[in-house]
Amino acid sequence: MGKRTIITKEGESAAPEAAAAPAARKGAKKQVLNGVVHINISYNNTLIAVSDLAGNVIAFSSAGLLGFKGSKKSTPYAASLVAKDAVEKAKRFGLMNVRIVVKGVGPARESAVRSVAGTGLNITALMDSTPVPHNGVKSPKPRRI
Repeated sequence: MGKRTIITKEGESAAPEAAAAPAARKGAKKQVLNGVVHINISYNNTLIAVSDLAGNVIAFSSAGLLGFKGSKKSTPYAASLVAKDAVEKAKRFGLMNVRIVVKGVGPARESAVRSVAGTGLNITALMDSTPVPHNGVKSPKPRRI
């Protein structure tokens, strides 16, 4: 729990110097040129996360985070502001090219995608990953009277 010491051949102990790699600062910003914008839309809220290609989130925003409450969170206007906010946070990391992945249904889908496109980023792909049931739940038994 104290400082580590390095024992040299002569038997002298020396404190570690520049040979060890300096620890990364907590506030250090990494450069991310390519990323993925995950847009999660529901009937109640809009969530947007910007991540690098490995999936590490670098910026996040939601309608509730921007102060929208209740039914106003699911509006197209709120989705456009959320998209602009998330992309502006991500641009601090040097983001240039993005893929857009849209998940969910709701009135704000198209508005969120258009807002990301209007921020000046190069869009390389647009994917829809909305879950679709292939068979669904079991149907109820017929009614017996």
